Amino acid sequence: MPAFLDSSKPLSTCVCETCEGCEAGQKVHCHFGGPDLAHFIWNVLPPFVLGGAGIVHVGWWWLAPWLAVILSYFGLLEIRVMCSHCPHYAEPGNSLKCWANYGSPRLWRYRPGPMSRMETFWFFAGFVVILGYPLVFLLIGMQWFLLAMCVLTAGGAVVTLKMSFCSHCMNFACPFNQVKDAARRAFFERNPTVAQAWEEGE
Repeated sequence: MPAFLDSSKPLSTCVCETCEGCEAGQKVHCHFGGPDLAHFIWNVLPPFVLGGAGIVHVGWWWLAPWLAVILSYFGLLEIRVMCSHCPHYAEPGNSLKCWANYGSPRLWRYRPGPMSRMETFWFFAGFVVILGYPLVFLLIGMQWFLLAMCVLTAGGAVVTLKMSFCSHCMNFACPFNQVKDAARRAFFERNPTVAQAWEEGE
């Protein structure tokens, strides 16, 4: 099994026979590779490392619950409530090969279309817990420098994700998706089952 999807082969949801000259593919990132994964990790890792350092400074045993929540959320819950709506989730294989959740198990069926209100709630609830947990320890420990660096790197990660990833991501269900309407329409034209699911879900 290859590490990533074949960049010359259309998605399983796409009706085109080739990706060559695809207008949608120029606006929406349908395929991912090692550089995309490395770019993503490079951007999101610093605030987690800094937050973890702040937790360890108060007590290393407090790190275990946070890591358990992170693994459970990004490896299971987020996959169910958000990733299962992505066309990439319809690809064959037992694990995801995208830039954000590479290697996460594919346990649920593919659900094209928008997220439900309850899914959106759990999506954001998980983020609040994961991001809020280390902040409590940084404040309790009065670790002001680490707190400032954590906030700055988290802010930088958000800006970078919005500009480099979310503005081209094919998971239109994600609340952070920034793909423009014209690009969405071009993608829907080549992925009619996805388009139909969105028409029925909105």
